[in-house]
Amino acid sequence: MSNEQTPRKSGKIIVVSAPSGCGKSTIINSILDSGQPALRFSVSATNRRPRPGEVDGVHYHFLTTEQFREAIANQQFVEWEEVYPGRFYGTLKSEIERIIDKGGNVILDIDVKGGLNVKEIYGDRAKTIFFLPPSIDELRSRLEGRGTDAPEVIDQRVGKAEFEISFADRFDERIVNDNLDTAIDRTRRVIEDFINQ
Repeated sequence: MSNEQTPRKSGKIIVVSAPSGCGKSTIINSILDSGQPALRFSVSATNRRPRPGEVDGVHYHFLTTEQFREAIANQQFVEWEEVYPGRFYGTLKSEIERIIDKGGNVILDIDVKGGLNVKEIYGDRAKTIFFLPPSIDELRSRLEGRGTDAPEVIDQRVGKAEFEISFADRFDERIVNDNLDTAIDRTRRVIEDFINQ
């Protein structure tokens, strides 16, 4: 019998993006909760202070503003964003590689530009999925139905959604969420097929 170990298979990267109101979080959480396929969420980095009960490396990688800016300068992020002045969030390359180098599969829930950037960096090791609403009118109805946003905020979200949807054809898979159960099943199949390649 040979003592040589079979090299560990590198894990895969799943990237999901969608305009607000397309059900992305519900779809992802359903798949993660089922445990099939086995996926791990990547832990984002931020320069905000930890809230009570938050643990560094579990909830976020908490960096100082100086550390965050240094990581940007050293191209240590696959994507990052200044969400509002002085408040940064991003995905560290080291976080993705920590998971996939051990054979784990990682899922990233990031914006459209960040998703395309991950694809550019990792190529065939990453699968990008874009969730679409059945129509812009339906998206507006869903956002209004939440009852949480003022009309002008809904207008902004719809405008942003139209911009994001213009990038949809650059994603590997486009899934229209007109029926939640169908969208969950299709997403699961796409992920499983990709992981098993």
